[in-house]
This record gives sequence, structure tokens and C-alpha cells, in this order.
Amino acid sequence: MGCGCSNLSLCCWSSGYNASIPEVQDVENEEKSEVDDVPAFREYSIETLRMATSGFAAENIVSEHGEKAPNVVYKGKLENQRRIAVKRFNRPAWPDGRQFLEEAKAVGQLRNQRLSNLLGCCYEGDERLLVAEYMPNDTLAKHLFHWETQPMKWAMRLRVALYLAQALEYCTSKGRGLYHDLNAYRIVFDDEGNPRLSCFGLMKNSRDGKSYSTNLAFTPPEYLRTGRVTPESVMYSFGTLLLDLLSGKHIPPSHALDLIRDRNVQMLTDSCLEGQFTNDDGTELVRLASRCLQYEPRERPNPKSLVAALIPLQKDTEVSSHVLMDIPHGSAASPLTPLGDMCLRMDLTAMHEILENLGYKDDEGAASELSFQMWTNQMQETLNSKKKGDSAFRHKDFRAAIDCYSQFIDVGTMVSPTVYARRSLSYLMSDMPQEALNDALQAQVISPVWHIASYLQAVALFTLGKENEAQVALREGSVLENKRGAAA
Repeated sequence: MGCGCSNLSLCCWSSGYNASIPEVQDVENEEKSEVDDVPAFREYSIETLRMATSGFAAENIVSEHGEKAPNVVYKGKLENQRRIAVKRFNRPAWPDGRQFLEEAKAVGQLRNQRLSNLLGCCYEGDERLLVAEYMPNDTLAKHLFHWETQPMKWAMRLRVALYLAQALEYCTSKGRGLYHDLNAYRIVFDDEGNPRLSCFGLMKNSRDGKSYSTNLAFTPPEYLRTGRVTPESVMYSFGTLLLDLLSGKHIPPSHALDLIRDRNVQMLTDSCLEGQFTNDDGTELVRLASRCLQYEPRERPNPKSLVAALIPLQKDTEVSSHVLMDIPHGSAASPLTPLGDMCLRMDLTAMHEILENLGYKDDEGAASELSFQMWTNQMQETLNSKKKGDSAFRHKDFRAAIDCYSQFIDVGTMVSPTVYARRSLSYLMSDMPQEALNDALQAQVISPVWHIASYLQAVALFTLGKENEAQVALREGSVLENKRGAAA
């Protein structure tokens, strides 16, 4: 006798599965729903965010479609060394600034270890920007679909599914059950290799709420009828993500459901996972996916029941995420170069020698601008002040170097990261660490990927007694220096 199901469910796979899942106490998720080390939501000025992103430099774009994305995301760094992700909306989005602020403030009240939390926003003039925690280890899409060294392990895929469900459960419990365009690009990995849900999807892209932008083959069926996102639509998208995790590919749900109907789950499974899980484990994940992909929204599970179903499936729970992901961690992430070690030892004499030997090689574009403007009297005077500064710097007359470089900078005809770096070191030699830090930050604004700027920030921060921030700048300098060496 048939089961009498009018829609696709997997009751034929396991009798009684569609009965409600017993609620399992999610201890891990409730232990720490609030995150202590994340600052409260605040408003940022456009100038602060411009500084943090080096003038919204192309080198700092982290959106998957680069500058072509309708709303571009940049990585940046605040003066306190906190790394941030800045989403800059296109001009027509959010015409009502107050409405944008209210929406951002509501999302900014959320604080959870499963989210990349929203730290603030900016709405000056036509500008609409969101500021979130920066997650340095790429997106789920990169690790699943575009991996270079090894595919994501089965245990990690299960962890991604659980952590994502926990993030959605937390948001739902706080009255933010809508998530726009949930996909593999919305899941990002933190310093520890743990997956987190981007807070950007909790914001509508515009005031009408119609922000579903994925390929129509992957959108919930009800969205095609109503154009609206509901909490049940989010569950449908969660089902497509479970298929991504299972297959390692972005498979249209209709095709996946055909395979499930035919019990051809082998075709759904990533061949790279062979031997990493049992048939029962695979079947269980397929069951969950198919429940999320039910045509009728009311028949899909809620986040709480997803969490309860995913907890028993977890593997290797004692193994850290960065180990499962094979992500370098802590001191192994970027071993200090000799230059980095020099900064750690606060060897300013050696730093002086390096800057002196480096000259102005890293001032890209500055020389041509100088030659074009050399004929003006003002430019000749500016050049003279720079030459005097260079001479004073060479002879370690740092007070004179500060004065001469300041004259050059104040004229403002041209910008030079090297001049800022030299004045920064001169300030350090003159026991003026805050001024040194300001100049090092300015050097990085002009030249976003210049390792010298990060190293000078580290030395200034060490001098100011800001050990943690200094270590962050030091690691960043090492990463930039190593990238530079690899590209050479």
C-alpha cells in the first residue's frame, strides 16, 4: 500500500520521519548567545571608513564579483587595528537614510558567535554603508566549489550545517527570522576556521524587501509567486545549502529532488568524500534537505528542529575547525620574517637602515607627478623641503627630518607613503608614538598593501603599550611581506 503522500517527502525512506523531531537542548548554542569581545553597534563617519579601507581601494575589495557587484564589500582596518568588512550600497539603494539606520540598528543588536556581527553603519549624504566583523578565511563557496589543495572534510561539512542552523535559530529567537539570499557566499570563516553567517543578509537590500537575487532555479517556489521572502523561504535556501555540502556542487533543487525520488543518492554525493561517512549519515542529510525543499512552505522544518536533527550527526567534535580546514593558526599562520622580527624587538636603528636603503622605490606614480610639476616655484620649494628631510633622515637628525617632511606634506601637492613612513620613524625616534602611529596609518591609506606601513604601526602600538593591537599589525605586516615576496 502507498504512503499517500501528495508531495515529496522521505517517509518512504524511514517510517515516521515526518513526525516532529524531539527538541534537543542545544547547550553549546545557549552557553554563550552573547559575544563579549564585540563592541556595541555605532555610527561611523564616511571619513573613518574611507581611511579604514584606504580610500575604498580596489585592492581591498572582497566581494565575489569585485567592482562589478551592485553593492561592493571591502576589507578594512580601524585605528584600533580591528579588522572590518564594509558593505557599500549602490546609490539608488535605501533613499531614506533614517529607515536605513533603523534597520541597521535592529540588526546591530544581534550578537552571537555564529554570526559575523554588524558593528555599525554610515549614512552620510547618499552614502549607505554597513560595517561588520571581518572574516579572513574566505567563503563556503570558495572552500566547496573552488578549493585548491583539498576538498572540505565530511566532519567540517556537518559542522557548517549545524553552525548555520544555530545562527538562524538565534536570529529567529531575536525576531530576525528573515534572511535574504542565503547561499554559499553568505557563509564566511573566522580566524579559528569556524563558519559564520554574514550579518549582511539580515538587511534588506532596499526598502521594499525584494532582495532575493539568486538564480531563479534556486529560489523558493513561493518567491516566484509573491516576490517576498518568508522564514519558510529561508528554510528552502537552507535545503539548497545542504545539497551544496553533500555534493560539493551547486545543484538545482529540482534535479536533486528527481535523484532523491529515484533513490539515486550516489549521484548526489561528492566523490571526494568516499569513505568519510556511512550510507546512514548520507541518507540522514538527504532527508533533512528534502524536508527543507518541500513545495509547501508550512511543511518545512524550523531552525530549532534543524539544530536538533544535526547535533547527533556531528563527527570529530573534539577536533578544532582550523585543523579540519587545514588553515594555519596562531603563530603558524604567518611566521615572522627577519623584518617582522626586527619590529618585534623594536630595533629602530635597523628599521632606519631599511628605510634608507629602500629609498622611494615603493612610491608608485609619485615620480611622474613630480617631473610634470617640477617647473613651478611652489613645487621646487616642496622638493627642496623633501630633499632636506631626506638629508636630515640620513644623518639621523630626526627633529629636523620631522620639520622638513611636515613642510612637504602640508603643501599637499603630492602624496608619498615613503615620506609618511620616514616621518613615522622619526617620530618614534623622538618618543612621539601616537604621531608615529598616525603617519603609519596614513602611509597604509596611500599604499594599502605596503608591509612597511603595517610594521611601523606595530612598533608604534608596542611603544604605546597596546600589545594585542601591535601583534595584529605585526602579523598583517608579515602576511603582506610574504605575499609581496611570492609575487616577485
